[in-house]
Amino acid sequence: MTFIEQDIKGVWVIEPKRFGDKRGYFSEVFKQAEFDNHVGHVDFVQDNESFSTRGVLRGLHFQRGEWSQAKLVRVSLGTVLDIAVDLRHGSPTWGKHVAVELSAKTGRQLFIPRGFAHGFAVLSDEAQFQYKVDNLYAPQSEATLRFDEPALGIDWRIAPDEMLLSEKDLRGHSLEEMTPDFLGF
Repeated sequence: MTFIEQDIKGVWVIEPKRFGDKRGYFSEVFKQAEFDNHVGHVDFVQDNESFSTRGVLRGLHFQRGEWSQAKLVRVSLGTVLDIAVDLRHGSPTWGKHVAVELSAKTGRQLFIPRGFAHGFAVLSDEAQFQYKVDNLYAPQSEATLRFDEPALGIDWRIAPDEMLLSEKDLRGHSLEEMTPDFLGF
């Protein structure tokens, strides 16, 4: 595996090696020892999966306080644009984001540490999105940062009239509201 730290400290692109022949390929998508050696130890406690169609935009989600989550995300079908926004107060990259295209074709993964909002937009006809988390889902601590926050300047690579969003995602908080008291981290 190749580990590439991004411009925001703690965010990593991970590129698993694929061994292929005429039948297809084999790939190790996670090895604890290699992950620990490059990123640091994370105790993942749950694997999640979502399926979406073109234009679906999910995010920018996070959990506040003690329920904050680190995530290791990948796509096993299709292509998405994955976004991680740094909400760690005191970080020199607070309010900045990383945008990475993830696809089943490349097998690239993205590690997002605690203290980030996360979301993705589906660029292909369908996408199956998988992620490991290091903390359980806690609905009472769930929050959403506006996907269209002007200060972030995210190019989701989907026309606004093609975006499919949940009610929760349409009611996200502004970046200005991301105070240490609100975030709890």
